[in-house]
Amino acid sequence: MLSILDRAMVASRFVLVVFFFGLLLGLALFAMRFIAKLAKMASEVFSMGDEEMLLGLLHLVDSALVASLVVMVALASYDNLVSRLAEEAAEAQMGWGVKTDHSNLKIKVATAIIAISSIHLLQVFLRVDEYSNDGVMWRVVIHAVFLAGALMLGVLDKISRGPDGKGH
Repeated sequence: MLSILDRAMVASRFVLVVFFFGLLLGLALFAMRFIAKLAKMASEVFSMGDEEMLLGLLHLVDSALVASLVVMVALASYDNLVSRLAEEAAEAQMGWGVKTDHSNLKIKVATAIIAISSIHLLQVFLRVDEYSNDGVMWRVVIHAVFLAGALMLGVLDKISRGPDGKGH
């Protein structure tokens, strides 16, 4: 029989639902900004230059990556910590969402952060004359730190899975 503390600890996972609703609301607000950026870009499509168009597209890609990251974290965390989504995911053909454990999620998040950082770095490189040398250098250094962190996560994940690839 579980003690009161044990039951409270197990039940506390439902507090996370507040955070997941917050993420969904934030995602909806972010989608509204995405639509506003897209509408602005559409209204100026014939008056903007190629570089401005490319930067606008990169902003949209960046937004899509951030939104995907939020959904991935929310789905995987909800499934792992609050309630299993296996039946609903099978119906929606989203088996990937329920097969993402914390280790796998960390790698996916790191990969998404690197992709987002890469887009920001590309935006800087396209307008490098607007940034100081120090500003560009620090952005490259930060990106390199993200890369190194992701590589370390991958190595640690491989080590923790052991030689049989199944984990401890």
